[in-house]
Amino acid sequence: MATSSPFSFLGTLLDRAGSALQPPAWAVEEFHRRLVLLLNHVLMQEEQAMERLLRHQGRAVRFQWRHFTLHLQATPAGLLDLADPLTPADLTLTVTEESAAALAQTLLRGDKPGIRIEGDVQLAADVNWLIEHVRWDIEEDLSRLIGDAPAHTLGQIGRAATAALQKFVALASGARGKTAA
Repeated sequence: MATSSPFSFLGTLLDRAGSALQPPAWAVEEFHRRLVLLLNHVLMQEEQAMERLLRHQGRAVRFQWRHFTLHLQATPAGLLDLADPLTPADLTLTVTEESAAALAQTLLRGDKPGIRIEGDVQLAADVNWLIEHVRWDIEEDLSRLIGDAPAHTLGQIGRAATAALQKFVALASGARGKTAA
């Protein structure tokens, strides 16, 4: 007898809520602006990342998942800016996983989701390099605000929480596989 996992119910609920609830356009635009600020902050800490983006100045990349879209453009400074929505994308990266719960599980396991890539190959290679090599050192940023020792402690707590969440996701995925069999 196959029993359904409570996680499948939560996944269905998340998918329904995600497709039914649409944030207002101003909130999406503001979120995109804040995301660009964060991305540029991280990029400025990695000179090689900025050099790679500089080679693609003026080129646009569109990230898509379901009905969510982020359209970015490389600037002459080797950073990112929001691209005009009418600017054609030189590269489109579309997340193929439709389920929010399955996507979250994939990311929490530390795996990359499936991506459909359309467009410029060199730009895609450099975007992939950025994704693989550029990391936000949040502990370093926190240390500037609250000092080294408290930042290190918060970093340890965050790493422990992440590890526990990843272990939970792995156990839940394993349990779901056994109940479906």
